[in-house]
Amino acid sequence: MTIKYALISVSDKTGLIPLAQQLIAHDITLLSTGGTAKMLLEAGLRVLEVSQYTEFPEMLDGRVKTLHPKIHAGILARFDIPEHQETLQARSIPNIDLVVVNLYPFKQATSKPGCTLEEAIENIDIGGPTMVRAAAKNYQKVTIVTDPQDYSLLCRELEANQGSTSLATRFMLAQKAFTHTASYDSAISNYLTALDSNHHRKDFPDSLNLNFRVAQHLRYGENPHQKAAFYRDEAMTPGSLANYRQLQGKELSYNNIADTDAAWECVKTFDKTACVIVKHANPCGIAIAETALRAYQLAFATDPVSAFGGIIAFNRMIDAVTAEAILKQFVEVIIAPEISPEAQQILAQKNNIRLLIVPLHAGHHNYDLKKVGGGLLVQTPDTHNIAASDLRIVTKIKPSQQQLDDLLFAWRAAKFVKSNAIVFCRDGQTIGIGAGQMSRVDSARIAAIKAQQVGLSLSGSVVASDAFFPFRDGLDVVINSGATAIIQPGGSIRDDEVIAAADEHGVTMVLTGIRHFRH
Repeated sequence: MTIKYALISVSDKTGLIPLAQQLIAHDITLLSTGGTAKMLLEAGLRVLEVSQYTEFPEMLDGRVKTLHPKIHAGILARFDIPEHQETLQARSIPNIDLVVVNLYPFKQATSKPGCTLEEAIENIDIGGPTMVRAAAKNYQKVTIVTDPQDYSLLCRELEANQGSTSLATRFMLAQKAFTHTASYDSAISNYLTALDSNHHRKDFPDSLNLNFRVAQHLRYGENPHQKAAFYRDEAMTPGSLANYRQLQGKELSYNNIADTDAAWECVKTFDKTACVIVKHANPCGIAIAETALRAYQLAFATDPVSAFGGIIAFNRMIDAVTAEAILKQFVEVIIAPEISPEAQQILAQKNNIRLLIVPLHAGHHNYDLKKVGGGLLVQTPDTHNIAASDLRIVTKIKPSQQQLDDLLFAWRAAKFVKSNAIVFCRDGQTIGIGAGQMSRVDSARIAAIKAQQVGLSLSGSVVASDAFFPFRDGLDVVINSGATAIIQPGGSIRDDEVIAAADEHGVTMVLTGIRHFRH
């Protein structure tokens, strides 16, 4: 079925003129509307405006343009139903075999600061989605293109098929088209249902529509008997893991992706040069230093045993000397915003290492999601970072400036350790991490044992607890292990008892007023 008529109406005009030139070269008549028609005419191309074609003017400031039987009958008529073609012939309506449409930029408009409800409403496309859905429904004969990146595919198909497209391509493009309109409608629903009756924004929409596109089919899930795939959020934020570019190594596994995300989100939060090593979603070493090499050495020293087969994340470029050091350990994934050519060449010696590059960006997603049986838990992400001015000193002994710096570092590190979390630090390095225990006392003991196992002294260290100490026993453990300064949220009914214990031991304690549970 050679394409004779194409309807083009696009908001995103990327690649429009070259595409139109190619269509005209295949003797295809172009129908178009509004700004698209104007751009084509200004380029000196032959185009028939829809209002001329339908013999009906655009109405209501352009709100009604393509909503006409002569348009939709031409798109929806089926070739395999004689009555359809007879109806078109009786009314002199040609078949429209190609529809190139993308929609008003609703997401872009509503993401701009200060966008009003009126502006949002005006960016809701009506005719566009209707044409897209009609063409996609009739993919057996109609080619629908919604993405400018598919223009080159369309042109190749026309060249290879004497002015037509293959059924397989039309079906693939129809799939993309329905996904496009579903995503569009979801964005509108999410925006409108997040407004109250006075048009003020609520924390959460009444209806939450999520749009994810498959990025990779994985060999298996957490375990080999489970199937898995990785989907990218259609509203992906800059700097998120899903933006990764893989330079070398095997395919990422389900656990690789989960652990790498934990490492990347942690390392991004530090302003100074930092390295984070993660194993099974928990940091086993975090450090800040003047260089990437030194940060790596300190992070690795926290727990070399657990670092075996771990994920290493940097928030600065990996240079050659750092790459040489990393080669001495077994690592599954390395992620950083940049890597020098020399470092890449060095790491290529172990081509199984998965090497990822992600642009560094402070942006974060709108919601954290957790699936539960029959439902979804939704919360805003934990992006809260404290400053020294936010701390409340509650002990007789005040922290020194060095202690304050280490306390703030320890607090930021503890935010990324599974609860119950206890983290010992000194001089910008984690030196003992206790994670994920049912008892805070056990987390404290494990952190001390881990430090002892690798010969790191806790004497004069600081310690962070992600939530309050419910009793003094946990505090006694960390102090007896060598901690001289403690940072914790406070808020327990036994705060006075815990503070008195700190004074009894002659250590300093500061309260943050917030906790960082991580389950």
